[in-house]
Amino acid sequence: MLSRDLAWNLLCEFTQSDSLRKHALAVEACVRAYARRLGGDEETWGLVGLLHDFDYERYPRAPDHPLEGSKILHQRGYPEEIIQAILSHADYMNVPRETPLQKALYACDELAGFVTAVALVRPNKSLAEVKVSSVKKKFRDKAFARTVNREDIYRGAAELGVDLDEHIAACLEAMRGIDPELGLAGKPPEGSAD
Repeated sequence: MLSRDLAWNLLCEFTQSDSLRKHALAVEACVRAYARRLGGDEETWGLVGLLHDFDYERYPRAPDHPLEGSKILHQRGYPEEIIQAILSHADYMNVPRETPLQKALYACDELAGFVTAVALVRPNKSLAEVKVSSVKKKFRDKAFARTVNREDIYRGAAELGVDLDEHIAACLEAMRGIDPELGLAGKPPEGSAD
């Protein structure tokens, strides 16, 4: 029986980096929000978001990531729907994104990372300080978060069939729902006991 706890344990077994774990949580939150919006199974979609990069730390080169991860997921009994969705988030795997789940994962992956980067440069490192307009402004700054592929973000929103502003707003709202777990709830005020 698959569960979020088992998926979290798998992620932690393969991923030691706190920032990669937080990225997985952010993508999970965004993909879950789209499951609610599009009538998908929230638990399945959440597992896909949580596990999409679980193998990246051990297998950072393409196509090892996510190919090696897919083999591990097969061995551990994960359903083909989850495995195919994870494989489809890497363009170089040439797995067509046909299902709403596959499209949601692709659309949320790079954007979640970018939104996190925007929050981290805000004065209080808080998602509450991030607006759709501030995300879009940072898109134009090519030096900012330069490893995030802006074209993937645009393509992801288009494939999902949502307006870019609406997509950013949806991901922001989803990530704000777990901002303490992401370390993006803001810094405590100067001089506080925390």
